[in-house]
Amino acid sequence: MEADEELEGPFDIDDFDDPDVATVARLDLGSVLIPMPEGGQVQVEINETGVPSAVWVMTQHGRFTIAAYAAPKSTGLWREVASELAESLRKDVPKVSIEDGPWGREVVGSGGQGQAVVRFIGVDGYRWMIRCVVNGPEESIGALAEQAREALADTVVRRGDTPLPVRTPLPVALPEQMAAQLQAATEQAQAQAQADAAAQGQQQPEPPQPPADPAARRAAQGSAMQQLRTITGG
Repeated sequence: MEADEELEGPFDIDDFDDPDVATVARLDLGSVLIPMPEGGQVQVEINETGVPSAVWVMTQHGRFTIAAYAAPKSTGLWREVASELAESLRKDVPKVSIEDGPWGREVVGSGGQGQAVVRFIGVDGYRWMIRCVVNGPEESIGALAEQAREALADTVVRRGDTPLPVRTPLPVALPEQMAAQLQAATEQAQAQAQADAAAQGQQQPEPPQPPADPAARRAAQGSAMQQLRTITGG
């Protein structure tokens, strides 16, 4: 997909005479309806209260997530957000750049040669802004970004009429079957944690371990975006 290629989407649900048509061949997440690439799988990221906070599309090249936010009627929010993202990334990764994409600015952060790359793609709509986060290894980030742009170009936003402060994330709602799988996986994980805690209580305490290397600890923690628990379904 070339930067100067004319794109019709992403779309607003009001662009459809029949809103049900928008659900065909798209994953309905409430505020966004996303087409799935061939062979794609879904990974649900949940917050501390067990509420879905992000849904990642996993492909052979890496993963991407598409989410929508409340925005003013006038465009320009993404340009402002992109600048803030670039400034924030510069505190965490050594290489940050802003590139031109099909919809305008794309923010790219990299840990260096051979390291993972993150790319932020944004689009301003009517009373919404959509943001796509692309994350994958350096050698496949180009193919992954292409998959993400193709999905973004055919994504539908269901903004709703509820007044919301600018930048408020539009809520994610999982399809019924996926929500049931997530609930079952969460209950299983809780039961396993309780069993592990009970077993640990019957064992002798282990001697204290030396502090972990700060660099290793930082790598294990990852960025704030990666610190939430993940449950895979679908």
